[in-house]
Amino acid sequence: MTATVPSTVLTARALLLDMDGTLVNSDAVVERIWRRWAEQHRLDEGEVMKVVHGRQGYASMALLLPDRPMEQNHADNARMLAEETADMNGVVAIPGAPQFLASLRGLPHALVTSADVPLSTARMAAAGLDLPDVRVTAESVGASKPDPEGFLKGAAELGVAPADCVVFEDSAAGIQAGRDAGMRVVGVGPRAGFHRPDALVRDLTGVRVESAGDGTIRLHLG
Repeated sequence: MTATVPSTVLTARALLLDMDGTLVNSDAVVERIWRRWAEQHRLDEGEVMKVVHGRQGYASMALLLPDRPMEQNHADNARMLAEETADMNGVVAIPGAPQFLASLRGLPHALVTSADVPLSTARMAAAGLDLPDVRVTAESVGASKPDPEGFLKGAAELGVAPADCVVFEDSAAGIQAGRDAGMRVVGVGPRAGFHRPDALVRDLTGVRVESAGDGTIRLHLG
């Protein structure tokens, strides 16, 4: 498990931010939806929950039911996205998220989420968070995390080389995606610590953003 040293400082030219588990705590909704799905398919709920964080729903289903036709996974995924979009009960901001996003105004950053546009818009609003101007959502990519496509697309849209980006993530799939994109990864929360991010913070209250005069961003992590 990786621990963040209070004096850790990372520099970047752009930040790429996951949503669920990183900016927004949506675990209550995710668990409600997926536990129902697990029960319907007679799967162990605990094993299902180990897989679903960070991935698009159809990709989680493909891992959990490898012999099922993918069109059924996509159909289930569409239905469950609609259910999640209608259920904001328990959706709250991760501690420090409002201040963290406010500190990024005018700096290159993007949201890179496995949620689609309706779900990401609804969850950010429910948590009282402003949406970044640049967003990479489920509709924007052909492959789910842990594929690095989303993070690479975010970097390209910001015009920043992958090596100059820092990713904020909480899940195994997201951390792997950031790593495979050639980016450094800051893990957020206890779930992230088991997957060896480059640095770890308990929540976003442990991040201070400083804009340097040369166009770089300094992240003070503690």
